[in-house]
Amino acid sequence: MLETLFGGVLGGLFRLAPEVLKWLDRKGERQHELFMLQAEMEFAKVRGEIAMKQTEAVMTTAELSAMSEAYKEQAATATQAGRFVSALSALVRPLVTYAFVGTYFAVKAAAYVLALHQGGEWKTLLVSMWNQDDMAMLMLILTFWFVGRVYEKQRGA
Repeated sequence: MLETLFGGVLGGLFRLAPEVLKWLDRKGERQHELFMLQAEMEFAKVRGEIAMKQTEAVMTTAELSAMSEAYKEQAATATQAGRFVSALSALVRPLVTYAFVGTYFAVKAAAYVLALHQGGEWKTLLVSMWNQDDMAMLMLILTFWFVGRVYEKQRGA
């Protein structure tokens, strides 16, 4: 009787063994599928980044070619217009900058003088009149005239 019981238990275990192996195999397959899906998502992300970089490169190239055409057109117009007109045309941007800087300085100087007449202390006034907006404006002008132009010349723009 013990042999029959032992045989029945072993038979049951051996019958369950393939099912357990199938379950473990399916678990491994699901993990593999999950890993492959994650790898595919990462690859799609990289492909998207590459596509964005290519689009940016195309846009930059188009922008540079448009700027080149504009410079050629401006040079051709300046050549046809004569020396005086081309010199006057070349002075437009610097004159606008100088006019803006002069006006900005005049406003700041007027505010300083007005505050002095109202009894302000000159040290406190100077410190309080120079704020983040003034620093940003100064950096914008300096970057345009010195850093930006050097960078564009080095790039060949």
